[in-house]
Amino acid sequence: MAQSMWDQTSEQFTDAAHKASRAASAVSDAFEDGITSARRAAKQGGDAAAELIDDTKKRVQRHPLESVAATFGAGIAAGMALGWLLRRK
Repeated sequence: MAQSMWDQTSEQFTDAAHKASRAASAVSDAFEDGITSARRAAKQGGDAAAELIDDTKKRVQRHPLESVAATFGAGIAAGMALGWLLRRK
């Protein structure tokens, strides 16, 4: 009787350890998948930023006067908006 109870407890302990090991493995796999996805997203974001910078440089080289005028206009608009917001308070 005591041996049977010991065997049952041992089996339950072994089963629980096996389930815990599987759960830990699943968590580890999910964590690794998350890190891989984050690295991939960061690389794609960096590539997109580099491509945007290259495109901007080429556009400025092809159209220098329009680029200066657009930048000047954006600066004036931003200054007016900032002045309006500061006066409003």
